[in-house]
Amino acid sequence: MKRWSLRLIPFLAVALFLGATGGESVGIEKFFLVIIGMLMVGKLFGELAERIGQPAVLGELIAGVVVGASVLGWVPMAPASELFPTGSVGGDAMLYEVIRLLAEVGVALLLFEIGLETDLKEMFRVGPSASAVAIVGVVVPFLLGFGYWLIAMPSIGTHPGDITDTLVAIFIGATLTATSVGITARVLTDLKQIHTKEARIVIGAAVVDDVLGLVILAIVSGLAAGAALTIFGIAKTFAVATGFLVAAVIIGNLIAPKIFDAVEKMRVKGVLLVSAISFALLVGALAGLAGSALIIGAFAAGIVLNSTKQFDLIVEKVEPVVDIFAPIFFVFVGTSVNVGLFIPGSADFNPEVLMVGIILTVIAVVGKIVSGYTIGWGKDKVNQMAIGVGMVPRGEVGLIFAQIGLARGILSPEVFSAILIMVIATTFIAPPLLKIIFKNNDGGASAPTTPAEAKSGVAVG
Repeated sequence: MKRWSLRLIPFLAVALFLGATGGESVGIEKFFLVIIGMLMVGKLFGELAERIGQPAVLGELIAGVVVGASVLGWVPMAPASELFPTGSVGGDAMLYEVIRLLAEVGVALLLFEIGLETDLKEMFRVGPSASAVAIVGVVVPFLLGFGYWLIAMPSIGTHPGDITDTLVAIFIGATLTATSVGITARVLTDLKQIHTKEARIVIGAAVVDDVLGLVILAIVSGLAAGAALTIFGIAKTFAVATGFLVAAVIIGNLIAPKIFDAVEKMRVKGVLLVSAISFALLVGALAGLAGSALIIGAFAAGIVLNSTKQFDLIVEKVEPVVDIFAPIFFVFVGTSVNVGLFIPGSADFNPEVLMVGIILTVIAVVGKIVSGYTIGWGKDKVNQMAIGVGMVPRGEVGLIFAQIGLARGILSPEVFSAILIMVIATTFIAPPLLKIIFKNNDGGASAPTTPAEAKSGVAVG
């Protein structure tokens, strides 16, 4: 038997088991089988993606589509929603929530790993550039989306009479502002570009983008609830988001070295790994409790531990854990895709919705690519297209804004579906585009450095 066919045996076995359950089994057995299916199929499609010259994360996203509710149905769908009206109930709804939590752990650990490999001095050096990219990458897509909706007034879906077209346009613009840092970070890692100057700018810009996203989320949530906006409220949200990140890094750098020096002296097996991951999840949880984003806290925890003497050992031990949890996140993102939106003749297909979704996708891509060209002029050369495309993926972040509008009746199911098409498209096109850009780069991008060089503060580019 050929070697490649032997590799398929575990995947076929999982498929047979999941098919045999027919969605009827309950309990820990089904949970195990679903996780096995997500991991194994994710790795299979990741392997296929790499075989055709694409980043593994693209394969994992496609794997999510395949095992998701609209194709094989191995992974339970979300509880009843406009996306999947039937939804999951009972045990399947609970299983979905457990998988969603594991996915959140996966993206938090991925950002923790990225933080570990981020030199704080280098991050400060690209800080102004990252901030410029983030600000432009939020303002331009918002204005384009807002303007398009008010001018074109697409005739898809209806909204209550007390909802103004301006409010709908604000929500459309808001959904276009987000960046899913987890997807881009994984792509840059797969391409071995995570230590380039472009990568640091993109990661830094995505962090700033998250801070701005929290402010925008507070604004649109207030609008959806009918609350009046105040400058004080917006300033408070911004101060909390930025203040936590700064405080976490400063305080963490004071106490983390002492804590991990003590941990290193302990004899119990695995204590360093457990302590590092616990530290990441703790800072992430504190970020959430403070009104910031969980992934910002996890990223800050990685930056803090980058300065400890145990850095190399922590990285060595954390990487295998991330290799397990991160794919769950990307496969989970893929499961939210309803392929019926793209198939003529299916119950969910609507050509007008598809057209609006395509237009929003073009606006979303252009708005972020423009942000990459706000820097890199003069002597400080960078691959501007790589930075712009790196900011393109919306992932699960864009859906948060849209779901708020849907739940409050501001966005119709049809408009929500158009936004979903935009989110799906931007999530899936970024990995291959980044692969092409870096492959065809003729020297415009910074040469990658090793993790050791990045830690020592060697400048690149």
